[in-house]
Amino acid sequence: MKSINDVNLLKDKKIAILGGGPGGLTLARLLQLKGVEVTVYERDANADARVQGATLDLHFESGLKAIKAMGLRDAFVANYRPGAEKGRVIDKYGKIVYDEHDTASKPSVDALDLDSEYARPEIDRGPLRDILLDSLQPGTVVWDSQFENMIPAGDGWQIEFKNGRTVTADIVIGADGGNSKVRPFVTDIKPTYAGIVIVQGNVSNAVTNVPEASELLKGGKAYVHADGKYLHISSKGDGSIDFYFVDEKPEGWWNNSGIDFSDGKQVLTWFLSETPGWNPVWAPMFEKADSPYLLRPQYCIPFDQTWETKANVTLLGDAAHIMPPSGEGVNLAMLDALELSECLTSGKFTEIKTAIAEYEAAMQERGTEEARTSIEMSQWMRAEDAQEQLLQLFNHME
Repeated sequence: MKSINDVNLLKDKKIAILGGGPGGLTLARLLQLKGVEVTVYERDANADARVQGATLDLHFESGLKAIKAMGLRDAFVANYRPGAEKGRVIDKYGKIVYDEHDTASKPSVDALDLDSEYARPEIDRGPLRDILLDSLQPGTVVWDSQFENMIPAGDGWQIEFKNGRTVTADIVIGADGGNSKVRPFVTDIKPTYAGIVIVQGNVSNAVTNVPEASELLKGGKAYVHADGKYLHISSKGDGSIDFYFVDEKPEGWWNNSGIDFSDGKQVLTWFLSETPGWNPVWAPMFEKADSPYLLRPQYCIPFDQTWETKANVTLLGDAAHIMPPSGEGVNLAMLDALELSECLTSGKFTEIKTAIAEYEAAMQERGTEEARTSIEMSQWMRAEDAQEQLLQLFNHME
């Protein structure tokens, strides 16, 4: 008689992951390490189809934990950016009111310190994605695969893509972001609008195109909070800078604002109208940004979100628990992937549905907790005393 540890839930199963972001690619890598047949379907035409976003910090208990479980520590160390986490708080008049570059008590995390619980090293999203892609078996990612629909097929699914291709899978994992097309097959619970819109842009060759802003960043980050709005800017290893401007707007504003967000001049005019009295140092970023801008309305899951587990489909990352940015999005997605892979391959469970249920319970609990935090953060970041609260936060971290 076989013991429970001899049970291989995924033997002869085909796993389809919809979405080639950090969460989906992490899951693919972890499953391949266990000998599982897995394919990632990504809507982008290829790996270089679009510019990846700003830098992010991986956390010891989540993103870094997944990196180590994937055996990618050395690749990460070769690509992370010491010092990129250092930031400056700058008031709306252009005065530096807090400077981590001058704070000796908060040194950059050294590569040899990645086992510290305080480790939060920065890496650009592009190199992180490349590390994950390079770790996969050739042909794992099928590009130009935009999800159209899926229908039950036996105990699994037949998946249809907009390019006309059809494939079958025993288990489908929705890792396709906040606008997930897989989510409706798991739950009819819809995220609600969080009241804010992010306008995101990227300026290539920042030293030449926006020298003043580039100098202020010093290879790190800058934060401006004033008048119920905020602007966050990050330097990237490729010499560009990524920025996003957060403004409170009613739902649907982006459809009737009259602004063409592919026209930098219109976006600049709008930014200036929203920030009267702000120092003009940031304006050239909006003028010189590569088109098009990304317009990102922010949504958040209900705090009481639960659903009935299914045996052949589940979610991870933003598809499961979309929320305004809190610094945890990618970390949560990678931890979701790690825990889902462990539930499915550890031999602890005798049924796939039970394994998925165990994963979903923990995932939903931490997703809800972080969603609460993210909403609170988005509120205080737009408060009248946001700059003072930010300064208190930085001083507490020293």
